[in-house]
Amino acid sequence: MIPTSGHYWLRNAQVPESLLVRSKQGRSRNWAAPVAQELLLVDIEIANGAIASIATAGVLSSYTAPSIDLRRGMVFPCFVDMHTHLDKGHIWERSPNPDGTFDSALQQVQQDSEQYWTAEDVYKRMEFGLKCSYAHGTKAIRTHVDSGGSLADVSLEVFQELQQQWHDRLILQAVCLVSLEEFLTPLGEKLADRMTEVSGILGGVAYMNPDLEAQIDRVFSLAKERKLNLDLHVDETGNPDSICLRYVAEAAIRHRFQGQIVCGHCCSLAVQPPEEAAKTIALVKRAKIGIVSLPMCNLYLQDRQPAQTPRWRGVTLLHELKQAGVPVAIAGDNCRDPFYAFGDHDALEVFSMSAKIAHLDRPYGDWCNAITATPADLMGLPTVGRIGVGLPADLVIFRARQYSELLSRSQHDRTVLRNGVAIDTALPDYAELDGCMK
Repeated sequence: MIPTSGHYWLRNAQVPESLLVRSKQGRSRNWAAPVAQELLLVDIEIANGAIASIATAGVLSSYTAPSIDLRRGMVFPCFVDMHTHLDKGHIWERSPNPDGTFDSALQQVQQDSEQYWTAEDVYKRMEFGLKCSYAHGTKAIRTHVDSGGSLADVSLEVFQELQQQWHDRLILQAVCLVSLEEFLTPLGEKLADRMTEVSGILGGVAYMNPDLEAQIDRVFSLAKERKLNLDLHVDETGNPDSICLRYVAEAAIRHRFQGQIVCGHCCSLAVQPPEEAAKTIALVKRAKIGIVSLPMCNLYLQDRQPAQTPRWRGVTLLHELKQAGVPVAIAGDNCRDPFYAFGDHDALEVFSMSAKIAHLDRPYGDWCNAITATPADLMGLPTVGRIGVGLPADLVIFRARQYSELLSRSQHDRTVLRNGVAIDTALPDYAELDGCMK
């Protein structure tokens, strides 16, 4: 039981070493070597909503405040989910994907948006997603918002309303989502201006076509003029000839772009000849592009053929990118919509599934950073997604004592601290969405 007082200790907590920030002020004592699987056994002092000190477990003879023995339970910082589609979420019952393919998903979402996406409908579904994320332990979310036609007017207004209502609980960022060809039209400039107004990120979907280079150049020009960061969907396909990521990297170098660039999916990189993939990865590194992989959604959609077992997992070259020094994050993507029929906005589930899909083990190393510190950095949030003296006590506490336990059970009994206070982790009832299921 977490004390209601503002000052207490968490004893015998196992924290991933890669998520601990050593204090420059010297208030964090030297920590012992990892006890197992890159985990450090520490005591964490919490006072006035922040982490006051961190010590190797067992070195203190007494504590200055009440203490709780976590019995070697694992502690993470609150999660960062940097690639979601909250505006699409939870429409599966009214618009299921008939064959599970990418093309059908596009068609179903378009039909659903034309028929149902009023401000009230979008608000209910986006808020439901925020409630789930918050209860599971997420602190920051970036959502892509469908912005073709009149959708931007509806969904971005709803986003701004929710951003204000949730400002004390969640950090929310918005990215516009249209095909890159739209940026060669007057709509593109208008959309870039709109994203500037909402302090958002310029985004879109890149696909191979004769005008791709011109489209990408235009996006970079619009972003540079408005000092916007970029977040693009690229190569969400199993076609090895799809090399949009390379085009984006070359454009970033050509434009000497100084903002942050994130590219999501990058699936085709995994089915290209190794020498070609290596060329692209080198350019991505040089262009300082961050990569976010969406393993659950890509596993669901990629290589889906009627009555045929999929031959590949759909994910990009996570290990090769990371080994090359490219920042790599993982995220939840779609949730209970035609692009992914499942999900609950739980970043731990994303990490658990990703570890199994993409072999993020043997060793686990610092892969836990992919749902915490790395996406926080790519979102420009330097104090989020890590544990350190002086940082907010925004933590997720598990009974699990090592990764084999953490990733084998649901961890539904986790404790989530925000500013040192345990929050209500009850998930919203699906009945809240009944009005949306027409």
